[in-house]
Amino acid sequence: MIPSAHRRLAATRATLLPEHKPEGSRGVILEVALKLFAERGYAGASIREIAEAVGMKSASLYAHYPSKEHILAELCRIGHEEHRRSIHRALLECGADPRDQVVAYVHAHVAMHAQFPMLAVVANGELHALSSELGAATFELRNQSIQVLEDIVRRGIERGVFQIPHVWLGVAAIGAMGMRVAYWYTPEFELSSEHVAEVYAEFALRVLGAPEPTQRGAG
Repeated sequence: MIPSAHRRLAATRATLLPEHKPEGSRGVILEVALKLFAERGYAGASIREIAEAVGMKSASLYAHYPSKEHILAELCRIGHEEHRRSIHRALLECGADPRDQVVAYVHAHVAMHAQFPMLAVVANGELHALSSELGAATFELRNQSIQVLEDIVRRGIERGVFQIPHVWLGVAAIGAMGMRVAYWYTPEFELSSEHVAEVYAEFALRVLGAPEPTQRGAG
């Protein structure tokens, strides 16, 4: 299923896990803002529109969040923390082989973007709108996740598992492939999110010039 021309992304539902969602009005505000930011972009949604969708006045909303930017900062933080946790869990469950680690990393990366598309679109696509003060912690989370993959790729090159002309470009290509899943994937797609993640992991190995499994250890 491909999103229609007038939609920014295919997903139509904003999803936050219970552990992501504050209790009461703060949680409701976050979910409403998430949907508006994902569909219209941060600049295209006003505090007044968020407040009206929640069912309160703008002045009342400010009692929960000091500004629209603070709402975005919270959503970006949640998205990147969930991404980091997903990757960490996946890597704990695999061995030390760089090839297996890339598969685990990309599987978690893609699955998160498929399962939380609106959150991923906002956390990645609107992060630039944050000031240095409000965005610093989230930028650090993002950089940590990128560094993990870069370290895996470098170890793979040192061990002769990967052959790639430029490490950073390879890491950027793999990351970007997964991020785009958030824009087009829905549960109605012909493949499950798990299957999509498996295919993207294979794509990543090809980007890195990894040999086919039957070739490993050959020679």
